[in-house]
Amino acid sequence: MTPTTADVTRATVQKFLALRLAGDTEGLTALFADDVDWLLAENPAVPWIRPRSTAAECAAQFTELTEHTVPEDARASVDTFLVDGTEAVLMGHLSGTVRATGKSFAGPFALRLTVEDGRITRHHLYENSLSIAEACTP
Repeated sequence: MTPTTADVTRATVQKFLALRLAGDTEGLTALFADDVDWLLAENPAVPWIRPRSTAAECAAQFTELTEHTVPEDARASVDTFLVDGTEAVLMGHLSGTVRATGKSFAGPFALRLTVEDGRITRHHLYENSLSIAEACTP
């Protein structure tokens, strides 16, 4: 049986989550397309939030996040995982602690991913940026 587009999307997103959990930057770089439509609300107070557009830049976000936060305090849960063709949406909650300030952040998130030919071409993350900015501010 040939996998459907939705099957490929679901499998790619599951691989993305596994690679993020493992901290596999090389694997993430291979999973992102050469050019990525990356969207994360600009937040000058947060050092790991910046514009990105290449596979390597997108994969590096994980490394930058772990450099600026306390890994043992990082939590993320996915409550909803929707797939429609090439589109996937994950919704859940995340929390963590900023290393430099010792302050915590928490809140809901939604992540929209687009998968084309088994690679992620769109990564739009919507999160509680106010809570994160406050945690980054001394």
